[in-house]
Amino acid sequence: MNFEYEYQRCLEKLKWATGKLQVEVQSEKLAEIAELVVQPMMSPWRYFHTPNHIFEVGGSQDAIEVLAALFHDVVYLQIDHSVNFNLSYYITPYIKEVQGKLKIREKNELPKDKIFQIIASIFGFVDGQVLLPFGGQNEFMSAVVAAKAMETFLTPKHLLKITACIEASIPFQPISESGLTGTERLYQRLKETNSKWNINLTDTELYQTIKKSVRLSNRDVIGFGSPSSIFLDNTWNLLPETNHNLINGNSYTISEYRIALEKTEGFIKSLNPDLIFRKFDGEPNEKTYISWVNQANKNLEIAKIYLGSKIFTLGFIEALSMRLGLNIPLSTMIGELPTQGFNPAHLESFLPDIHNPYQPKNSLEREVLTLLADGRCQNAAYDMRNSPLSTFIVRYIGFEEVKKQRERTKELFQKSISPEDFIDGCNQDLVKMIIDGVLELFESRKQAISGVKKGNCIHWNKQEQYQ
Repeated sequence: MNFEYEYQRCLEKLKWATGKLQVEVQSEKLAEIAELVVQPMMSPWRYFHTPNHIFEVGGSQDAIEVLAALFHDVVYLQIDHSVNFNLSYYITPYIKEVQGKLKIREKNELPKDKIFQIIASIFGFVDGQVLLPFGGQNEFMSAVVAAKAMETFLTPKHLLKITACIEASIPFQPISESGLTGTERLYQRLKETNSKWNINLTDTELYQTIKKSVRLSNRDVIGFGSPSSIFLDNTWNLLPETNHNLINGNSYTISEYRIALEKTEGFIKSLNPDLIFRKFDGEPNEKTYISWVNQANKNLEIAKIYLGSKIFTLGFIEALSMRLGLNIPLSTMIGELPTQGFNPAHLESFLPDIHNPYQPKNSLEREVLTLLADGRCQNAAYDMRNSPLSTFIVRYIGFEEVKKQRERTKELFQKSISPEDFIDGCNQDLVKMIIDGVLELFESRKQAISGVKKGNCIHWNKQEQYQ
């Protein structure tokens, strides 16, 4: 990512939005805000939550939505592991750290600040409250930064609308005990806040604000309603944001990659497709909403099978690697990622052709096998898009057996069974073929280091997948 390029894009968005709102603001102030927004979005850990993401989430039609989107991810502690120093200027008067947790300051510590109280009211937060990592912590602090950075030229009405949109970007909010959705609860809090703080928004303006928040929220999670290959691309871009060891390319271990995929699998299984997208009085229209929910449901099912297949593959290779030692890099066992000018040998080059390969039993299996064999839409920086080893395994033993063995990997890593017991419980013809392939891979390295070039020992097809 190029800072100057993203900075200019952000600055243009700010100029457009403030122009639409017909507010006067000095160009120097907008430049300051553009830098404030772009710097944290370009931290070294950002792969998905980047400047491009905030521009997409904001859309191009509504000034409030554009401004809210620019700020909605500026604080993201799970990715950055800290708050950007420049952002902390706006946050620390209101929030402090106590024993490793962030909390809103007590009433006697807080400055008299109407705007902050409006933000807290919209989120439903109170003085002294501990902020929870998955309970709006990032979004709340991002909203504080947005409001305090723009309060000199925006009105309380503007800031209430922007805060509402940022609050709606808290994903996957559950139905309350009283049966209210996250959107309905936000609408209630907006009306209460509007009345309590005499902001004087009309009923129509409150209503339209909720629609703005719904549009922004849905754009934020639209990947769930996209074709499966795009959904998985987004998933792979998210992985290194919270698994920083993957950024090290060829040096991450099998267990590091396997654990990252297991965490993602657990997250995918926890999601309810009915809680991903929002709707409010025809926004979006029913046909669009149902289409998104159906595609999200399909994507989640595909992701479960896809991740399960890759996790079993990694589990098997990891169990095998334990014969060599602990914490073996994945590249040691199956080959390195290709780099410019270097075509390393790779495990699948040494595996035999499969006669009478497994045929998918339904459309989901067919699509997953295509994704494994042909790949997602894009290569990731730490991985490539298709999965020849997982494809080989599925084609040899089928998805049902892979699913059964995926469950056995849980026993392996919970230490209920030993690595050797795990290997013994796998298809022994498959075990032999993969072991023979690994030995040939090692032999190819021996020949390469001695200067011998034989057969496909150092051949690499750059279109093939790493794992």
